[in-house]
Amino acid sequence: MPRDENARRRLSRSTPNGAVVAVLALAGLCSSFLFTLVVPIQARLPELLNASRDDTAWVVTSTLLAAAVITPIAGRLGDMYGKRRIVLVLLVVMIAGSVIAALSPGIVGLIVGRALQGAVVGVVPLGISIMRDVLHENRVDSAVALMSATLGVGGAVGLPISALVAERTDWHWLFWIAAALGAVVFLLVLWIVPVSVLRTAGRFDYVGAAGLAVGLIGVLLAVSRGNSWGWTSPLTLGLAVGGILVSLVWGWYELRIDEPLLDLRVAARRPVLLTNLASIAMGFALFTSNVSHPQILELPTATGVGLGLSLLAASLVVMPSGLVMMVLSPISGTLARTIGPRVLLVAGSVSLIVAYGFSLLFSTEVWHFVVANILIGFGIGFGYAAMPMLIMRSVPPSETGASNGLNALARSLGASTSAAVVGVVLATLSTGEGEARVPTAQAFDVSFALGLGAAIVALVLALLIPARPAPRERHPALPE
Repeated sequence: MPRDENARRRLSRSTPNGAVVAVLALAGLCSSFLFTLVVPIQARLPELLNASRDDTAWVVTSTLLAAAVITPIAGRLGDMYGKRRIVLVLLVVMIAGSVIAALSPGIVGLIVGRALQGAVVGVVPLGISIMRDVLHENRVDSAVALMSATLGVGGAVGLPISALVAERTDWHWLFWIAAALGAVVFLLVLWIVPVSVLRTAGRFDYVGAAGLAVGLIGVLLAVSRGNSWGWTSPLTLGLAVGGILVSLVWGWYELRIDEPLLDLRVAARRPVLLTNLASIAMGFALFTSNVSHPQILELPTATGVGLGLSLLAASLVVMPSGLVMMVLSPISGTLARTIGPRVLLVAGSVSLIVAYGFSLLFSTEVWHFVVANILIGFGIGFGYAAMPMLIMRSVPPSETGASNGLNALARSLGASTSAAVVGVVLATLSTGEGEARVPTAQAFDVSFALGLGAAIVALVLALLIPARPAPRERHPALPE
């Protein structure tokens, strides 16, 4: 019997699987919660930090950039040096960032702290890979579905909590809460999650990591800041073109070395490539609602468009999407084993199409948005559960960390692109002067149409994924 299989079997016997899944899911909730942490205070940041709105935008941008760069790199480090070890490192970095942000009176410290907090996003793909390593084959799908659901649940549930804290006390407490949550998760991972026994031999590709970081930062900066800098400005175009060129050179380099950061030949396999492309489209569709729904809910009724809700009330309206994802997680695992993750991804895409079609027709009452968010919960719950399952069925166990990290990066690219594009639509199709400018009904209709288009793209890509993945190194059956 191969040594890796012996290690898996010993690990399966000695590990309380339910506890491991619960702890990793909590780590995932912690990760997604951090992305909504500053939403309640985002509009007030220029006043709170005595800085321009352009400067305070970096509080969000820095987290996005750090998450995009660190996630695929952390996946590879996990494959090489142990997934639990890297999860613990990422949690320490997140705790340090939270403390720096909590103690910072100015914008520089807050940006640094938020960038360090972005590291924790890497725990989700690493957690999924740990589940594959330690759980019985029959339990992996349900556990992965739960872990994937945390990407939406943490934000949907965390937003009203953040809003409540921001309304009732000093905003620095948001970061002290994040630090405390990270410390609790760190101790639970250290206590309950077993040490990784599956490792990939070789040396870490530092040149590849640097190339990936430079390419991603260039492209993402252009996408996320283009609206402020001007889409045709030399800075935006230079960053976009430079990032793309560096990424092309990086891909050429990765294909020519023996121990690449990411095995692009594995990533180019049809099931993996199509799943990652569908992930970009689905990430775009999810974030379209995250950007547009709160705005239309919170705009004053006097505008003729908004519903005049407070941030806390608006966050409660969008919360059903996260709750649906959580309820669906065990169902998604069962469905994946019976009908396959590809069908699950198709069903999720169809649900998103129905959600945005509904929003285009009905968006004038609070209950309209409750219904839309329930449908979005079904769509993202099924879709996000299916994606890592499709990836893991198409790559060898030695590549799960890096491959899941790349899939998480694809979702982030979709989300960041959506934020930029929908932001441009809402800013362009608006009425009024200066700070009083507000998006028009047409702006929201165009945003919903963009979400609908992204969901249709996700559906087409899902239908193109082979029903049966190419042969690969199978996950050995573990004892019950």
